[in-house]
Amino acid sequence: MITEVKAKLGRVGVWLGGRRFHDTPVESWRHAVRRIEQLGYGSLWGPEGIGGKDALANAGIQLAASRHLLIGTGIANIWARHPATMQGGAATLAEAYPGRFVLGIGVSQRLLVEAGGLDYGRPLKVMRDYLDEMDQAMTRNPPAAPFVRVLAALQPRMVQLARDRTDGVHSYAAPVEHTALVREALGSDKLLIPEQAFVIEPDPEQARAIARRYRGKISSDSPYARNWLRLGYGHQDMANGGSDRLVDALVAWGTPDAIAARVQAQLDAGADHVLVHPLADDMSTAIEQLEHLASALPPGWG
Repeated sequence: MITEVKAKLGRVGVWLGGRRFHDTPVESWRHAVRRIEQLGYGSLWGPEGIGGKDALANAGIQLAASRHLLIGTGIANIWARHPATMQGGAATLAEAYPGRFVLGIGVSQRLLVEAGGLDYGRPLKVMRDYLDEMDQAMTRNPPAAPFVRVLAALQPRMVQLARDRTDGVHSYAAPVEHTALVREALGSDKLLIPEQAFVIEPDPEQARAIARRYRGKISSDSPYARNWLRLGYGHQDMANGGSDRLVDALVAWGTPDAIAARVQAQLDAGADHVLVHPLADDMSTAIEQLEHLASALPPGWG
């Protein structure tokens, strides 16, 4: 199944969504999905909060709006649904659209989870128990069609859990050096699908300002911050929206060729499929950025 999905994914997909797209109408998403498919990108992924648009329902809309595009959840939040419901929902989409749905799940962030009145607890144990219950549900109700399941993982122990219990890793807000470390830990037979944020803007000050505005205030308790610290970035790198060093490591900016070079660096570091993420305030701008980038991507990317 992993080999089949790798072939369908190609080398480059799209990550799109977040709070700036919360009010985007469904019909605008349908148009965006069709355009992303026309441009040759292999997949489309998006996030999920708690109480916002449902990741699995969104995936169904996007699958229906496209013909061959793979749709992934980046991530479906485990706090938003029971493990058996997650398993059943994913299995339903996999049966309806064979080989086109990838389930990405994750533990989210303590701040967001506890703001919803839930106990974040010990995320590694929570995720292990969640996977156990998903697998039990799968045994009770075997899916009619298989689907790939990947885990949002940044820290080594979560990466190991992904290696042992799932089909691979989807990483977010992580530099190229993290991709290389994850590939080493996963081995060669698991999927590695990192997100790569970008801004087509040649002016360094303007590009970094866009990146900082999009990222907002950085919480030192977030899993992303802990990962950056482990990689050698300091607390000073996270102040005021991020130092130039951190921003440049996380966000590719400049010409389409410069951004394509970062995509290639992610592939060279061991990524199977890179999700380019335009930092835009609205759908039309995001699609415009994806159009410009498509012509500069490495040969054979689609």
